[in-house]
Amino acid sequence: MHFFNVRGEHILKIFVLKKKVFFLGIVIAVFSALTLFISVSRAGEKKIPIYSVERTDTKIALTFNCAWGDEDINSILNTLEKNKIHATFFVVGTWAEKYPEALKKIYAHGHEIGAHSYNHAHYQKMSRNEISADLEKCDRAIENVIGSDIHLVRGGYGEYNNDVIDLCENSGRTYIQWSLDSLDYKAASVNDILNRLKKAQNGDIILMHTGTDFTNAALADVIAILGENHEFATISELIYPDSFKIDS
Repeated sequence: MHFFNVRGEHILKIFVLKKKVFFLGIVIAVFSALTLFISVSRAGEKKIPIYSVERTDTKIALTFNCAWGDEDINSILNTLEKNKIHATFFVVGTWAEKYPEALKKIYAHGHEIGAHSYNHAHYQKMSRNEISADLEKCDRAIENVIGSDIHLVRGGYGEYNNDVIDLCENSGRTYIQWSLDSLDYKAASVNDILNRLKKAQNGDIILMHTGTDFTNAALADVIAILGENHEFATISELIYPDSFKIDS
């Protein structure tokens, strides 16, 4: 059917044009909504650090958090040296200031050093600027003792958020978590630690601590059991710093 206005002018083409404009408007609106949704989703996406590494070999990493005493450092270092193992030690800044000789020994034995916040801070309760200042302060405390730059980070209590990950990425640092916790700081016995760690798989990052009642007592057995199927590496030897992706 054809339509004419009061002047007898044909208006069918105008009607069709309006339908096209209407349809185009819907397409634009839907596309805009999807774009906004994706942007919001990405903005709200939780960033994840490295917990473990997918590897084709048998490498795993022993890591130690240094936040308490230094009374077991010599024994831990002797056990690692006897077994020709290099580990990664995440050091609290105040620990470095309080026990500089212990830190020097760790570094002199060829172990890798990372930061563990300046005073075992709760990063999730701090502002971005406060976190940035804490990272810098911790690095300075450690570097003043060992005379070398560090680039690995593990927050106090293992806490992190997007600000922490962003700050690390933007400053050339790498945030490291763990995939297997020994719970050595509260274990009821050496066997408790061994039962947890014997589950280790290739690419795992193992969390242990210095200044505890159980770590040194269990360490030789941990190395013996895990060494049957795994090769020990530092974090830098385990991860792929130049090319990797996080599988969240």
